[in-house]
Amino acid sequence: MSTPHPDELQPEQTEGFKVGEKKTLEEYQQLDQNDESLRKWKESLGIGSGKSLSDPNDPRKCIILSLGLEVGGRSDIIIDLSKPGSLEGLNKNPFTIKEGATFRMKARFKVQHQILSGMKYVQVVSRVGLKNKMQEMIGSYSPNTTDKPEYEKKFETETAPSGMIGRGHYEAVSKFVDDDNQTHLQFKWSFDIKKDW
Repeated sequence: MSTPHPDELQPEQTEGFKVGEKKTLEEYQQLDQNDESLRKWKESLGIGSGKSLSDPNDPRKCIILSLGLEVGGRSDIIIDLSKPGSLEGLNKNPFTIKEGATFRMKARFKVQHQILSGMKYVQVVSRVGLKNKMQEMIGSYSPNTTDKPEYEKKFETETAPSGMIGRGHYEAVSKFVDDDNQTHLQFKWSFDIKKDW
């Protein structure tokens, strides 16, 4: 697979949306303490509950732990992204998806040090020179705490291609990026669409 042009992995922008002013966790905690709706919003982000799990020796804001594939009636296919060296073999060791199977991808991740705003998953899949771009909004999250040690986001349900034309080897480039256009992880991987598992 030729590497996608950097523009192909850029997330789509929502017309009229402007990224808000950056604030620290402490500023968010103190913000309008008497505002009931804002208090509920902060609670939904997990601000103010539990002890922080942020590692002071790890500067990353977001750590992607795994990417998974859920298929009804089958064990999940999990790509563990947390181990050193785990990304190197992804493109060389494709996994199989049965043609026409309905599946859903999911991501497990941790946030540390500050609020992660507007994270998106962007993926470009190619086969025989044809490319298909997909984007999934993951959302905004506060740093993980003892009350919420990690997050999991399940994506929209998809259906694998089928038929002779749909079967074959596919290569993908995936990227996790936030509203500040900071890339948290980008990697190549591959999969095969076959008649059976």
